Amino acid sequence: MRTRRSLDGVLVVALEQAVAAPFCTSRLADAGARVIKIERASGDLARGYDEVAHGESAYFVWLNRGKQSLVLDIKQPEDAALLHRMLSKADVFVQNLAPGAAERAGFGAETLRAANPRLIVCEITGYGESGPYAEMKAYDFLIQCETGLASITGGPESPGRVGVSVADIGCGMNAHAAILQALYDRRRTGLGCRISVSLFDALADWMAVPLIHREYSGADPKRVGLNHASIAPYGAYASGDGRTFIIAIQTETEWANLCRLVLDRPDMVADRRFSSNSRRCAHRAELDAAMAAALARFDHLGMAEALRAANIAFGRYNTVGEFARHPQLRRVEIGTPSGPVAVPAPPPIFDGVPAELGASPAIGGDSEAIRREFGADAV
Repeated sequence: MRTRRSLDGVLVVALEQAVAAPFCTSRLADAGARVIKIERASGDLARGYDEVAHGESAYFVWLNRGKQSLVLDIKQPEDAALLHRMLSKADVFVQNLAPGAAERAGFGAETLRAANPRLIVCEITGYGESGPYAEMKAYDFLIQCETGLASITGGPESPGRVGVSVADIGCGMNAHAAILQALYDRRRTGLGCRISVSLFDALADWMAVPLIHREYSGADPKRVGLNHASIAPYGAYASGDGRTFIIAIQTETEWANLCRLVLDRPDMVADRRFSSNSRRCAHRAELDAAMAAALARFDHLGMAEALRAANIAFGRYNTVGEFARHPQLRRVEIGTPSGPVAVPAPPPIFDGVPAELGASPAIGGDSEAIRREFGADAV
């Protein structure tokens, strides 16, 4: 049984760089779409982020698997004409140029869809296409700060950045889902559409719960480090030999089981300070102190076994090095011009068949073949 290729026959042209748009199009490529990536002669700027993967950038390898690379300078009439010919045959056009740049270059959504009504145009920006921030430069960390995410990330003493590019990735996920929705809708209507997504809106959506708490309680959520802001106990606790576990309680039944079967403190079930989630949150310091004392008698193996036996949800606090050896981690290899690179396998698994991912391209590695395919005499 071969890997499912749901988007076989779909042509995606991507005038993209960095993270958000390449994340979106890499997932389209995983599903079988043909993705032609347009790059400048110097290449996608993400190619220069680092050189850790056999001289290749980790970000670029991860986000550009299965694509073809075509070098174009769309300011040159011949290259602009070539791109127009490609888009006249394309199903999807993804671009994340600065707001208005594609339109000024002659590649605005209205112009393209007038020539190809079936075309789905997805435009990715930092802050959206209107409003006072529309023209501002936007990068992941800036958006984490602007949306308040950094203010609720980190420990009580200082804020922090989420350690991966969540604004870019969230925006790319939204773009991917919207394109699939548009492709499905096109089967019914025969028409494409224009899709607009932004990094800011991606994180604004993810910030819904903290925002609702702020709006209806009147207080900004506090940073709680390795703890849940509104559920207790749901956070970090150490075994007697110093291994950190995250213990998560969702129901009062689980709380009672934790007290009786793990902590050996059945009295805590009836303790008024701990008799509901809201009271446990209000008395978090006392709760944590009592749990720390009770859990200190376990080494990490004994603590894990006790939590399992009581059917209590828990996880271990792992470093990236420990995650790299995680028994649940699935990996696949991506070919690159410098050699294969192992990456986490795509999350979806169809019919139990492992994913087969295409290679990450060299700059302009497909330029000659694509120019011949879409040359003026091929129209």
